[in-house]
Amino acid sequence: MEAETVPTRSIAASLRAAWMAGRYVLGRAARLALDIALPTLCVSCREPVDGEGVCAACWAKLSFIERPYCPRLGIPFVYDPGPDMLSMEAIASPPAYQRARAAVRYDDVARTLVHALKYQDRTDLAPAMGRWMARAGSELLAGADMLVPVPLHWRRAWRRRYNQSGALARIIARQSGVKVRSEVLCRVRATEQQIGLSRAQRATNVQGAFQVSADRQTEVQGRRIILVDDVLTSGATLDACARALLRAKAAQVDVLVFARVVETR
Repeated sequence: MEAETVPTRSIAASLRAAWMAGRYVLGRAARLALDIALPTLCVSCREPVDGEGVCAACWAKLSFIERPYCPRLGIPFVYDPGPDMLSMEAIASPPAYQRARAAVRYDDVARTLVHALKYQDRTDLAPAMGRWMARAGSELLAGADMLVPVPLHWRRAWRRRYNQSGALARIIARQSGVKVRSEVLCRVRATEQQIGLSRAQRATNVQGAFQVSADRQTEVQGRRIILVDDVLTSGATLDACARALLRAKAAQVDVLVFARVVETR
């Protein structure tokens, strides 16, 4: 029975991937037709903009994360504490993943970009966001074997039509040459939205939600993997994903996101 179950699961996963790819292509075609008819507006201030979806004024408001930052979690420091100095968060509660990097702080403009990409079909924003992520994660990408986008549960993927983490991962792959392996990690349990939950509730919500299927474990073993997502808040989802990959014998798991929440002290 087990021998019959694995191929059936693989076929179902392939069919879902093909269906999602088809819907994504149709959505892109419709958006292209609309862009020809109407001018592109800045996603933040709604002023006309040429190309990337963010005007120069709003681009200047983005808070890009530069050194000095925690070498483990990528949290920016107010001043340079010296080489290899970890943040309090990294010392008090180290995650399962090895390192995390983010392109920008999760401020008002970044939030607008993420929500537009995630909920408003603004896939035209992915190229710029992905390029900024590739720049921020160049250190991680240099030694990586694959990019794994944080997966959606199939019911949420059906409603949303595409995975924003996958869209970002494809842009990073073009910039870095590191291949995307979207089918390696599966979300096997539907979870509640993390918004509004406490840190402890977030961790409980995603516990056991991710899994590397048996027919994909050989692809993971001994590999250095980068998890790709749009936002790092508490890190609970990414931590759960990292644990699933490490259980499948991944050599190391790092994290690359577009934006991260930075608490002001």
